[in-house]
Amino acid sequence: MADETGAQASNDVGGIAADQLRSFIERIERLEEEKANIASDIKDVYAEAKSSGFDTKIMRQIIRIRKMEPHERAEQEELLDLYLSAVGY
Repeated sequence: MADETGAQASNDVGGIAADQLRSFIERIERLEEEKANIASDIKDVYAEAKSSGFDTKIMRQIIRIRKMEPHERAEQEELLDLYLSAVGY
C-alpha cells in the first residue's frame, strides 16, 4: 500500500528504504566475492610465474611501476637517485 509520497509503507523501516539498502548490500557482497576470486586468480598466476623461475617480487614492482603516470615514475626515480647518492651509492 502506497502512502502520500507514493512510497511503499512496508518498504520503509525507520525512514530507510529497506529494499534499496538490501539491494546495495547484496551487490557489494557479490562484488566482494568476485574480488576474492580475482585475488585468488592473481595469486595463482604469481605462483605459476615463480615455478617458471621468475622473481615475483620484481614482477610486482614492474606492475606497480606500470600503473604510474610517467611524471610520477620520473619523480620517484629522481628521488631514488638522490637518496642513493646521499648514502654513497
